[in-house]
Amino acid sequence: MIKDILSNSVSKQEKQLAVLIDPDKTQPADLFGLIKNANACNVDYFFVGGSHVQHDRIDDVIIELKSHSELPVVIFPGSNKQISKHADAILLLSLISGRNPEYLIGQHVNAAFDLRESGLEILPTSYLLVDGGKVTSVAYVSNTIPIQRDKKDLVVGTALAGKMLGQRVTYIDTGSGALDSVPLDIISSVKVEVGLPLIIGGGIRTPEQAWQICNAGADVVVVGNAFEEDPELLFDIKSAVKSSTHANYSNLK
Repeated sequence: MIKDILSNSVSKQEKQLAVLIDPDKTQPADLFGLIKNANACNVDYFFVGGSHVQHDRIDDVIIELKSHSELPVVIFPGSNKQISKHADAILLLSLISGRNPEYLIGQHVNAAFDLRESGLEILPTSYLLVDGGKVTSVAYVSNTIPIQRDKKDLVVGTALAGKMLGQRVTYIDTGSGALDSVPLDIISSVKVEVGLPLIIGGGIRTPEQAWQICNAGADVVVVGNAFEEDPELLFDIKSAVKSSTHANYSNLK
């Protein structure tokens, strides 16, 4: 189970890398090369989802992933329509940084029966948006305002409330295409105060960033846009993630 894989890596302080695939942005012709690179550098997960993806498209991508890779496939849903029985698990995201009831509980109610029938492993996840320097698709579609980057206590308090409400994973994101990643002091504080498996995404474009984010306390780093623009970059980011216990990033070069 994905929960056990994640918990085991956290207990061993082994950092992990997820490749986020947005079926709306990934052309079928490019998918095989993406899978080949991910297999070659042994990433830990495929995350699949996006803001506008339709059910049949997400099914097609996941079937292709499972046909050519043994890596776990986890749905990162943008709506209640993004459910596929072909995946291994789904992050059941509750957007607790916003105040739009549709993404706090509404989408979940609409998806409940389909989720039960899907057989997917369900990972209840606190999802927090932090300002990444531009309005991203997830902020626009969800009609929520990201938490300001200098409001560390608010981010920590929100994540802690999510844990108290029974969420089992914390995911902090600045959104696909963000200019900036999640501030390191926020990552460190959330990890210390909340203690749940911590996933960080958005604005991660270099191995240095990935290493710093892992060293600050992230358990899983999620890379999407950077990998789409430069597939070979994945190998360097994977190396940085796995080497994040080094004293400083210069030692990796």
